[in-house]
Formats: sequence, C-alpha cells, structure tokens
Amino acid sequence: MKAYPAKRDQDMTKKSTWLRCSFLVLLAFLPLAMFAQSSLLTGRVIDPQGDAFPNASVQLVRHGSAHDEIAEKTTSGPDGRFQLKVDSAGQFDMKVEAEGFRPVVRQITVRSDGNPEIEIKLSELSTRLEDVTVTANVNESDVLSPDPGEKVFVREDLLDANPGRPGAPVSIPGYPIETASSGIKAPQYFAPGVAGDHGEPIAQYIAVGSYLLPNNLSANAHGNGYADPNIFIPEVLESVQVDGGAFNVREGNHADNLAATYGLRSRLDPFITVTGDYRDIDVATGISPSPDSWVAFAASCGNGFLDRLEHRQQYKFNGEKLFQVGRHRFTLFGVGYYGFSYLPALVPIFAPNSADASARNYGDTIDPRQKDQTHTALIALNDVWQLTSSQQLQLSGFFRTYNLSLYSDFGQGLIRQSEFRTVAGGSANYVNKIAEYLSFLGGLDYEREAPRRDDLDHYGSYNPSAPSYYGPFTPVDGNNVTIGSVTPYVAAEGGLSRYFRYYLGWRRDEIDFGNDDLLHSQNSFQRWVGVNSPKATFSFLPRESWYAPLISLSFGQAFFTEDPRIGFGTPGTGAAAGTPVARSHSYQLVASKAFHKTDLRLTLGHVTSSAELAKIDPDTGLQFNEGPSRLRFMTVAVRQNFRLGSLLATFSKADARDLDSGLPTPEAPRTLFDLLGTVQKLPFHLQARGEFEYVGTKPLGTGCLPILSNECTGTPVKEFRGALVRPFMNERMTAGVNFLIAGGYTGQTTENFYPSDIQEVVGVRVPSYASISITYKFGRAVAP
Repeated sequence: MKAYPAKRDQDMTKKSTWLRCSFLVLLAFLPLAMFAQSSLLTGRVIDPQGDAFPNASVQLVRHGSAHDEIAEKTTSGPDGRFQLKVDSAGQFDMKVEAEGFRPVVRQITVRSDGNPEIEIKLSELSTRLEDVTVTANVNESDVLSPDPGEKVFVREDLLDANPGRPGAPVSIPGYPIETASSGIKAPQYFAPGVAGDHGEPIAQYIAVGSYLLPNNLSANAHGNGYADPNIFIPEVLESVQVDGGAFNVREGNHADNLAATYGLRSRLDPFITVTGDYRDIDVATGISPSPDSWVAFAASCGNGFLDRLEHRQQYKFNGEKLFQVGRHRFTLFGVGYYGFSYLPALVPIFAPNSADASARNYGDTIDPRQKDQTHTALIALNDVWQLTSSQQLQLSGFFRTYNLSLYSDFGQGLIRQSEFRTVAGGSANYVNKIAEYLSFLGGLDYEREAPRRDDLDHYGSYNPSAPSYYGPFTPVDGNNVTIGSVTPYVAAEGGLSRYFRYYLGWRRDEIDFGNDDLLHSQNSFQRWVGVNSPKATFSFLPRESWYAPLISLSFGQAFFTEDPRIGFGTPGTGAAAGTPVARSHSYQLVASKAFHKTDLRLTLGHVTSSAELAKIDPDTGLQFNEGPSRLRFMTVAVRQNFRLGSLLATFSKADARDLDSGLPTPEAPRTLFDLLGTVQKLPFHLQARGEFEYVGTKPLGTGCLPILSNECTGTPVKEFRGALVRPFMNERMTAGVNFLIAGGYTGQTTENFYPSDIQEVVGVRVPSYASISITYKFGRAVAP
C-alpha cells in the first residue's frame, strides 16, 4: 500500500519547520534593522547664474562599481533642491544631468552621522548647443531671484554682439546694444522706451559666486551710471540674465527699468582664438590651471572700418578661482583692463543745411582729435557659508580703481571729460528656507564711490591747418565727489498654496552725497538722503495640463543717484537746487505658456519717474531740467526648439513721454524687433547662428529744421549679425566667418553746431564687415 498521505505530511512538516526558522531569523535581525539608520543627503542644483535649476536628474552611483550601480536617483524640484536616502555609508559618485549642459560628476563621502548640503552648479554647456535661451518662467523664482527674467546662455564660439570686433561682449535678444566703432568707448544696452545713456536707469552686475557686484559708475565724467561690459573677455561669459530691475531687493541704484547680470564660467578648456580682417586683429586665450579656476587674456589692435583710423590698443585680463573650505565656498574674481583709441564720432545724418554749414565731415568725424583712454582694475571675493541644509550666510567684498580721459566734440568744440576714482563695497546676507511657504532673506550692503578730479574742460574747435592744436583751454567743471550708501534689506518668499506664490521685500538706502567743487566753492555740499523701496510679486502657477498660462504680477519702487556736481544750482542763474535722487514706480505683468516645444511670453510694463532738476547732460556736462515721465511697453517673445536648432522672435512696442509737455522722451526706442536663430547641423558639418535686429525711428526732441516746434526724428537701424563655423579634429579646432550687415546710425541724438542754435540729427555710421576666426583647444578632445 502506497503511503502518499504520510509523504505529504512529511513535506508539510518540512515546509512548516523552514517557515518557522525563517521567521525566527527575521525576528533576530529585526532589532538591528530597527536601529539601522539610513543617511539623508540634501542638495541644490543651480545654473551658471547661481539660480535654482529645476527638473535636473540626480543619480547616486556607488564609487568604483563595475556597472555604474545606481544606489538612488531623484529630480530637483522647482527650487532646485533634492533629497536622497542612502542605506549605507561610503564613497559615491553623484551625477547630475540637465538638458543643454554637460553632466556634472562629483565624488562624495556619505556618513552615517550627518552630511552637509551639497550644491551642484551646472557650469558648462553641452558642446552641441551654441546657445540656450530660457524665457521667463515664474515657476522658477526664489527669494534671491524673484522676478521672472530672460536668461541667455552663451558659449565661447558664437556670442559677439559686434562679431569679430572688440566692444559689446554678447547680444541679448530684445535689448539692442549700441557701441562706437572702436569698441573702446563703453557700449550701451537699450530697453523698450528707455534711453539710458550708458546705464543711468539700467543696472549691470557681475555674478561673483552668489554676489551681485555692481558694475555701474555713478557720477561718471561721461555719464551718470556709466557701465562698461567691455571689461569682459567674451569667452569667459557663461550667461546674461535680464530682469525688470525694480522688483528685487538685492538690485538697488540704477536698477529702474532693467538689470543685466553677467554670469562667469567655472572653468575654461585651454584655448586660443585669433580673429582678424584686413584692418584688425584680436587674440584671446585662456586656461584652467585647476578644475575650479581659470585665467584669460585678450589683446586687440586695429583701425576699425570707418574712415577715421582708430589706432586701437586694448588689453584685458579676467580670472576666477573657486575653493571649498569646510562649509565655506569662496569665489575670487579679478579684472584688469586698458584701452586707447581715436574715435569716429557723431556726424550729421541728413543732407547738409544752413544749421550744419560749419560742421565739416573729416571722414566719419567732425573732429579728428576725438579719442578715449580708459583703464580699470577690480578684485572681488564672495564666501557662501552653508550653515545647515536650509540656512546660508553670504559675505562679499570688492575694490576697484577706474580712470577715464575722453575727448569729444558735440558741435561746440572739443571737450575733455576725465576722472580717477576708487570704489569699495561689501555685502552680507542671510537666507533661511524655513518651509515651503516661507523663505527669508535679510542683508546689508555698503558701497562708496569716490571720483576725484571729475573734470569737464573745453578746448577750441578743430583747425585742419593746425590738426594737433587743442587750445585754448577753459575749465568748466572740477569736482571731488563722494557717494556712499548703507542699505539694509529684507524679503520673504514662498507658496501660499499649490497654485500661488508670493514675494515681499523692502530696502532702505541711506545715501551720503559729498561734492567738493574745486571751481565754484558755493556749490560744495554734503547731504544724507534716505530712499525706501518696497517690492512685491504674486504668481499664479496652474497645472501643466491646464490651458491657463503662468502669470506673475509685480510692483516695485526704484531709484538712481544723480550726479552730485549739480550742487545747489548753476552759479549766477538763480536756478533751483538739483535733485539728488530720481525715483520711479514700476508695475509689471508676465504671462508665459509652453506647449509643443514652443515657449510664448508676454510682458506688460508701466513705469512712472519723478522730475529731475539740474540734471547733468552726459555729453556736455552742463545742467538741464527733465520733467516727470511715464513709460508703457509691451513685449512678446516666442521661442521654438527644433531637433537641430532653435528660433527666438522678440517684438516690443513702447510709449515714453514727458508728463509736463506730453512730448515723447528723446532717444527712447519705440519699436524693437529681434529674430535669433541657430542651426547645429548643416551639410559639411557646418554650424550657423544668425540674428536680425531692428530698431525703429526714435524721437529726438525738437528744434530741427524746417519747423522748429516739430519732433526731430532719426533713421531706423537694421543689423544682421551672424557666424558660420565648422569644427575640425574632433572639435579641437573651429574655423569660421563672423559678419555684420548693417544700415543706419548708432548713438542718434541732436546737437547744434557753433555758432548756430538749430538742432541737427547726428549719429555714428554703422559699417558692414566680415572677419575670419580660428579657435584651437588644447588638452583633451571635446566630447561629442
């Protein structure tokens, strides 16, 4: 008889015994499992500008594993932050990947007793991308960057606004830039409806680590707020961020209508670039002595493309060093710059008439003696102290020297504007992300500008029979000026719910004005002025599946300091005291929507500015009054990404007027159009980038023939700049052609030519040209 039941009972007994043993083993190890602690890693992904970078892939790979075993992975959130739970301590490789950037790999040690917060900076663009433009996205704002801004990321090959020539380092879509032919005189950006001569209501900053280092020079001899991006070697720039200026407590003096922040690279592949044509040659070279440092040098010599030979000499040094000491991340940045050139300058645009009978054109200039000499040195240090995973303390400081000697002729004979100044400043701020609904920022800034011998001198008119004669010499202004400010500020930012975010800020600027008038002692004075600047932004963030756009509403008050040389009025005229501070109120609406690889953005703005008494004319250095003004503008930007490139179109319409007279603000652009396109893969391995820029006819004031009371107008400016390049030797070498096809005049304004009082429309002719550029990269071959 077969004993199947007994066999089945034996099997069941064995299984029951195995289950009981397994259960007892689990119970034995349960206390160990209960007391085993997993390590928590927290961190933040930031872009080259130091702002939060969302949706980046973060992977933790066991160091030395044969098959890149992934221990944990996650994605950075809207604020760039991420968390990873690690079951065991040891050595790991953290790999961060994001579209448009090279992957970043960092070796880390995970400890069981706690780990400091990790910050990963995406600092190098993918070599397959010539530039990446990120339009406004209110979902990416934080307490340090609350205003939705346009970001332009650039790479070393194709970035010049003045391709193949020194001058403007980068073109910002939708914000035209004008520069003298030589590139020695500082270029200036324009915003819709804003005529900010060299930077008075347009602020410029240099991102040194997380520090916004101001680049504007208040009370400059040639123009209040003079800001010169010419100090940069273009190859060291990683990005430029543009925002409304008035809506961030960290952006102060001169940030009325626009703020542009230049971001720097964290390293440079060793390279040398030679660009030249039959009249000019430019050489730039750079190297990274270590993974966290770089130095770059550039030299430019030539005569330009206008009839007046420039005899240009320009030399630049830029360098940066990053180093980590415990929880401190230091960034050290330095600049050295020297430039000299004769200047082609303003000439009458239209046919000769009785008003300019005495103005003779000597080849794109009315006075061949016009020239510019500038030198500056700058050193800055930023320390980011990561106190905890959510708290950060930033300490910064800088020192700068600057010298200018500029000879110009605006129709009344040669003048010289000259100065030497020192600038020093420091900043401390504390950031605490308390919860998703509240991040706190508190800080204190200090800055002191001390222009010395801030002079305006007048010489005689040009005499072709005595071309080297400058006399007679007549001093007009001579001042020692001091502008010092102490600025506390606070801000709070967070989410009210899943769909709404807020930002509230306030800054108080206590400004010390000092003017020691060396020619008219009765104009000397010292005065303290206080300025309050509240800021607020509220944002609506719908689900991606909704048809509704992301919307941001902002309000802010802003200001810029006037030139203290205004004193208490022009001597002997009984004029009223000058205005030490010009104030403005700004409102902004930004709406953006992304669909099918297309980004659409709409910006509406409204800015009112106070009246300015005894304002200094940036050309003549003389005083005049300017009434209260109002600016309204609309900007539409559309970006389309393709598999092999991208296309960005920007259109702006603006109306800026004097509220007393009702007349348009002189020199303020009313119509702007910009079309930027890149193609990464053409036949024969070619790559191309092109940009068309159109600036419509500007109003230039009144006083011109044939009817003096009618509005003077200039001519439109059209520019098509581009580059066609081809890589060789596995992208180790790149050769290409840069070109500019242009029509019109830059710097359009009105001047009267002695002895006439009739205004004449003048400008600097924009030439068309082409140049050849060759870049060779040393060291390792560039990865595809």
